[in-house]
Amino acid sequence: MVNIKNNSPREEGPADPDRRKLIVNGLQISTTVALLAGVTTSLAACSSFTESRQSNTSTEGPKPQKAQKETMSIQSPLQSKSKGRRTLGSLEVSALGLGCQVMTGLYGPARDKSEMISLIRAAADRGVTLFDTAEAYGPFINEELVGEALAPYKGKVAITTKFGFDYSSNERLGLNSRPEHIKEVVEASLKRLKVDAIDLLYQHRVDPRVPIEEVAGTVKDLIQEGKVKHFGMSEASAKTIRRAHAVQPLSAVQSEYSLLWRGPEDEVLPMCEELGIGFVPFSPLGAGFLTGTVHENTKFGQSDFRRMVPRFTPKALKANMPLVDLIREWADRKNVTPPQIALAWLLAQKPWIVPIPGTTKLAHLEENLGAITVEFSSDELRELNESATKIKIQGDRLPKEVLEMTGR
Repeated sequence: MVNIKNNSPREEGPADPDRRKLIVNGLQISTTVALLAGVTTSLAACSSFTESRQSNTSTEGPKPQKAQKETMSIQSPLQSKSKGRRTLGSLEVSALGLGCQVMTGLYGPARDKSEMISLIRAAADRGVTLFDTAEAYGPFINEELVGEALAPYKGKVAITTKFGFDYSSNERLGLNSRPEHIKEVVEASLKRLKVDAIDLLYQHRVDPRVPIEEVAGTVKDLIQEGKVKHFGMSEASAKTIRRAHAVQPLSAVQSEYSLLWRGPEDEVLPMCEELGIGFVPFSPLGAGFLTGTVHENTKFGQSDFRRMVPRFTPKALKANMPLVDLIREWADRKNVTPPQIALAWLLAQKPWIVPIPGTTKLAHLEENLGAITVEFSSDELRELNESATKIKIQGDRLPKEVLEMTGR
């Protein structure tokens, strides 16, 4: 066994020279509007992909973390059909997907395009079949990246994208889920993604000006026309999801969900189970916090969205560290890494939950995939849940402007 110190930052966390060691074989209205979590990436990334070798953050490293004790096999756990596949409604996908937004911004500058194409293809080669993007990411350039990267895998992977914002002047002009606009967005997304049909089309945020029945009916028409295969919604309320589902059955709901944010457990997850809808957690690693690489002394770069998030103020970060400590304890106990514990916990909640962690590093991709092999007994899961619920999390998960668009 060879220990390799990995000094590259996790994509959901800033660079940290003292971060844990990994054992591997081979692995972003004004400025505020422009930096919406899960909505848009840095406008600076729109012009081109840039190669950025320097860190966008400076840190005073947290406590050194325990090295992963087992060498990861180049054989991906996703290739195990018993553990590696799950269903979102009637859509069968890999148990872990890949969120691609971070590749063109959000937590810093966009990354080198050729490197990100290689990373996306590496994920597909390792059995990942669910790739998440959106018109809003960039805007447009993330879809272009994903489309180019996955062109050789046509018919073998599922690409999800989203509508719901107006970028007619290349700037975000507000919510727009009018039927005619949805159709325009789909036509443009099909071209950027280089596909004949969108595997899973989400409404990015609910538009209160358009009845959800009209939105669902429009997607239903697109499905009948063969341009969309499955319907989903992002960050919507259980009540609105039910109304949409009655018109056009949903395959998936996408919302933030992790040990750091468990809001969906109150109403949305029970509803998904009742209606047979899959659930896709974004930010499953708490935007880097659960990896242990973000702490109260972390300095986020100017283009890092987390500078605007209440949860990432020094005060909140310090107050929430007990959760990181708990995850570290479990990582030591299970002989794995903190990100693997955080992802494995999500996978253990329900068999129809498919997290989509984002990364720009092959090592982190492979580390994330290793979570598939981490198992909890019923007693262990109960113990972890009880310990986690005792920790009071401080700070809103998103800026006020974004939270006002969620849960409608």
